Amino acid sequence: MSASQTSSSDLPADVPTLLVKIFGKDRPGITAGLFDTLAAYSVDVVDIEQVVTRGRMVLCALVTEPPPGLEGDLRATVHSWAESMKMQAEIISGRGDNRPRGLGRSLVTVLGHPLTAEATAAIAARITQTGGNIDRIFRLAKYPVTAVEFAVSGVETEPLRTALVTDAARLGIDVAVVAAGLYRRAQRLVVMDVDSTLIQDEVIELFAAHAGCEDKVAEVTAAAMRGELDFEQSLHARVALLEGLDASVVDKVRSEVRLTPGARTLIRTLKRLGYQVGVVSGGFTQVTDDLKERLGLDFAHANTLEIVDGRLTGRVTGEIVDRAGKARLLRRFAAEAGVPLSQTVAIGDGANDLDMLNAAGLGVAFNAKPVVREAAHAAVNFPFLDTVLYLLGITREEVEAADILDIG
Repeated sequence: MSASQTSSSDLPADVPTLLVKIFGKDRPGITAGLFDTLAAYSVDVVDIEQVVTRGRMVLCALVTEPPPGLEGDLRATVHSWAESMKMQAEIISGRGDNRPRGLGRSLVTVLGHPLTAEATAAIAARITQTGGNIDRIFRLAKYPVTAVEFAVSGVETEPLRTALVTDAARLGIDVAVVAAGLYRRAQRLVVMDVDSTLIQDEVIELFAAHAGCEDKVAEVTAAAMRGELDFEQSLHARVALLEGLDASVVDKVRSEVRLTPGARTLIRTLKRLGYQVGVVSGGFTQVTDDLKERLGLDFAHANTLEIVDGRLTGRVTGEIVDRAGKARLLRRFAAEAGVPLSQTVAIGDGANDLDMLNAAGLGVAFNAKPVVREAAHAAVNFPFLDTVLYLLGITREEVEAADILDIG
């Protein structure tokens, strides 16, 4: 589906207008042909909207009334032209422009795999129940998930988000609600967690596998991610189990790290759009520095495993990157990038990411624990990191077009 819309200057409410609607099989020249036909009657264009779905076009033109005595001829000519193009025409008399949209404008992005009619009906009904009006619906992507965007007016963003997110889990879909406006395209810094977000692994568990203590470390990690343990204490406890491990393991762990599906696409697309991209991690610089170089990241910060005489000491050096530390780093990166916090996006999956997600202009819970999904501005529960692009209003077609241009 594609759509375009434009508007003239404000039109007095009592000025007679005609809504000219053309529909049928899409083919080149329809839009030009309609306006060539209308041009003979000296009408002004007030509004245009065109939608094409699976080869079927609906073209609507709101125009001023022609000079006295010519409306009947205009109607007959438009119908005759439409018939010659094997299209249908409908012309409705009225007054003034479209009614103004209500205050409070939001963009609702719905992700489904599949996106069922039941879920779509429920979302549309809930928007109506909150007092909102759907002004436009646009498909952002058809794979790896179906993503559609609803432009909604008449209700403030926060109550709309609360209402829709409550329904999302029950419907088996993801819903993100953000305020509409220019700022959405101006979000110029994206900061991600690393373990189980940018990558599929927990880095400390990869190190633990080489030390033979994977089960013990995994148990502590899971409790920390659920928010049941203090992160700093759990970090020290887990790292202590790595004492004596040969430093050559670092290269092995780097080679074992698996990027989350869609991670490269996400970063590549954001960078092409001029975004700055960074990572913060409760993991280790021995891995994040490598990821920064490989992926062309602008920022990276993590804990550092202490290595003495070619072996891990079982300690970390420097300031610990914990829950509060991630939020501080988001602010620091934003300041260095010259981007206000309102124009930042943070992505994470665990309780350790909550402060960062709340501090960002848009906090996205990615395949996250329930406590994180409930607190974040938006949630993505599909295993493809590039679906975050749709929450920013970037379409699949734009991503693919950029890839083609880059190859060319």
